[in-house]
Amino acid sequence: MPPRRRPHFTQEQIDQQLQQIHLLDPSSSSENLEQLGPIIKQIHSNRQQDAYLRTIQGLIESKDAEIERICGDNYQDFISSVSTLFTVKAYTDKMKENIASLDSNVSQLGKGLVEKKRHLLQNKKVAGNLDEAIDTLQACLRVLDVVDRVGQMIREGRYWSALRSLEDIQKLPAPTLSQTPFYQYISSSLPSLRTQIKDAVTASMKQWLLEIRNVSAEVGSLAMEAMETRVRRWRTRRERDPILRTSRVGSAVETITYEKTDFNVFDNDKLRVDFKPLYECIHIYAALNSLDELKKSYQADRKAQSDLIIPNPFSLSTLTTLTQEISGFFIVENHVLETTGNFRSERDVEELWDALVKGLTTTIERALSTETDPEVFLKTKECLINFLMTLEASSYSTGTLHSFLLLLFEKYAHLLEMQFSSMFGKIVQQDDHLPMRIDTNQELEVMLDSVWISESEKREIKQVFPPQTLPWSQTFYLCCCNIRSFVQKFYSFVESVSQTHHNVDEILNKSLDHLLIKHISETIRQRLSTITTLSQIAQIVTNLEHFQAACPELECSLNNLRSAQWSRIIKLDAASSFETTLHRSLARITELITSKLDQFFELSEYEWTPSTRESSPSMYLYELVNWLITVVDSLYIKEMYKDEAYKGALDYIAGCLIGFLTGRDILIINENAISNILIDVDFLEGELKRISRPHLTSAFAELRMTANIPLSDTVHEYLVPALRHTTYAAVKHKRLQALLEKLSKYGATQRDPALRELGEKRRKEAEAVGRLFPGEGR
Repeated sequence: MPPRRRPHFTQEQIDQQLQQIHLLDPSSSSENLEQLGPIIKQIHSNRQQDAYLRTIQGLIESKDAEIERICGDNYQDFISSVSTLFTVKAYTDKMKENIASLDSNVSQLGKGLVEKKRHLLQNKKVAGNLDEAIDTLQACLRVLDVVDRVGQMIREGRYWSALRSLEDIQKLPAPTLSQTPFYQYISSSLPSLRTQIKDAVTASMKQWLLEIRNVSAEVGSLAMEAMETRVRRWRTRRERDPILRTSRVGSAVETITYEKTDFNVFDNDKLRVDFKPLYECIHIYAALNSLDELKKSYQADRKAQSDLIIPNPFSLSTLTTLTQEISGFFIVENHVLETTGNFRSERDVEELWDALVKGLTTTIERALSTETDPEVFLKTKECLINFLMTLEASSYSTGTLHSFLLLLFEKYAHLLEMQFSSMFGKIVQQDDHLPMRIDTNQELEVMLDSVWISESEKREIKQVFPPQTLPWSQTFYLCCCNIRSFVQKFYSFVESVSQTHHNVDEILNKSLDHLLIKHISETIRQRLSTITTLSQIAQIVTNLEHFQAACPELECSLNNLRSAQWSRIIKLDAASSFETTLHRSLARITELITSKLDQFFELSEYEWTPSTRESSPSMYLYELVNWLITVVDSLYIKEMYKDEAYKGALDYIAGCLIGFLTGRDILIINENAISNILIDVDFLEGELKRISRPHLTSAFAELRMTANIPLSDTVHEYLVPALRHTTYAAVKHKRLQALLEKLSKYGATQRDPALRELGEKRRKEAEAVGRLFPGEGR
């Protein structure tokens, strides 16, 4: 405020005020001096007391003059008044003294007031400075409190609040404080505090990463358990609903169903994983404009952790734990990818995934390189299939793993084939080749469910109540059981593998064919050479028939097991191998029969130049025929195969007889010997008719026709091409030539001219027959 201006009074205003003063009150016996007090105070307060006093003195003097005049005019009154005036003067002098004293007191009092006011102003200034200092100190205290609370919040893990508090520090101070060294020091320390917050939140995240690594296996275990439950649930539903047969876990239909019962691996009764440290760290780094630094650090840390997952050395016994840890690792990464915006790039995660999958497959392949047990491969597959299905649910690419599974499958199929080939070999070698016997209906049902036979044969077998003897031996039954086991194990490996099944079916086709051909059919073929019992060979023939018939049944069964979406049809080639082995078995029967027939022919004592013709067959033929009929008819094989056995035996007999007539062992022969041979042939044909097999007499057609040409003297007809190709088509010219030569030699050794002439004729006929085919030597 501006200083108050002093009031100024005119002479007229002063005179008016003094005239109003009555020093003597007629009604009072005392002087009326009190009226001067306010005037004096006013004069003092306005700092004009000196002027007022001089004015008052002048007035008093004028009053004295006036009084003298009045006294002169009013002497009498004057005299009376003089004393009063003296009194007044005395009082006036007194008053002057009082005024002077008062003036001194007022002056002294004014000086004190001025001093007090100066002190008061000084005190107010000091108080203002103190208030300002207090305000500044309070502001500093608030800043220091915030700084202290920042440290406390860092220790308590409230990093975002600490960072926000640092921002508040910049808003707290008044303008006067912001220029102080204290605040400048505080401001200079803010980067350090931000660094402390950054380091603290980074340490928190590092600790979280360590904890995540420790719980990754448990996260993966829970996820894989949930996937196993999901697979079982879907398999049960798929078995109830044939429409869903082609749908696998992860298909659209299954996914919609499973979403209703989704399981949170991060928040459940067994485990709770808090991602707050990571989110808070991302938030802090983003606020500090250092998110790229965190991204690189996080990627490096996760890369280092992923490199430590696969142990060295590695054991297949730890594969389950390893896949659980990998699953947990990448389920966490997928969750981070989905919940942190652009913090994690899909490319970074895919790089980690591809690297770890490559390391995993390489490690497993190395561990399995010397493994020979297919069950180990199957267990490895089961672990990997659950693993890849779990990661497929998190949208990871599993094509590499599926390809690796197919590679393992090929090795598994090879080992499985080797395992079963050994089994089949033992089954065939240890079989006693006797029909199997069934004592109960339960055994029969199990048996019929295990073997592949036609429905008509099943009905025939079921019509006979146990106990009964089945057509096949142990070889057929055990091989069927093992083939079922092989197929089951084969397809159990590729179950849930989503790659193309063309290769799988092709491998199964080749493996089954190899097992059936190499380790059953050819093993049986090899076994045949060591078996000399016809009944056992007959049982092998029956077994081979069933194996041959089982191939199309097996094909149908396998094609029904497969999904309708698989285009390749399984077609086995083993049936032709079993047919070949069947023919070899029948040939073995013939071989054993002919070996026995050799013994009979060793007993035969033909005379090749008899003088007369016999009227009855050779005696050895009776025993031969009885033995042959008994043996062949007792074989437990089809009639068509018995016919083949008879035909083989008769062809051998016919071959032996024609060998006598045209072979090189017998050098000379006459017509009587030929006639005797034909008598034996007549006997054999009669026996065939007796056992109702007249169609087998064709085995002797060549022998009979060749022998009848010289006996009926019809060589000239044979020389005619038209007749040779029609009437004598069964005759071989070499054999006829040899027979004629033997007859000519006989005639040449005789003395009878007629016989010698006949011998010469046979010689010429032999030469004529030889000229028919000049390029073919004997």
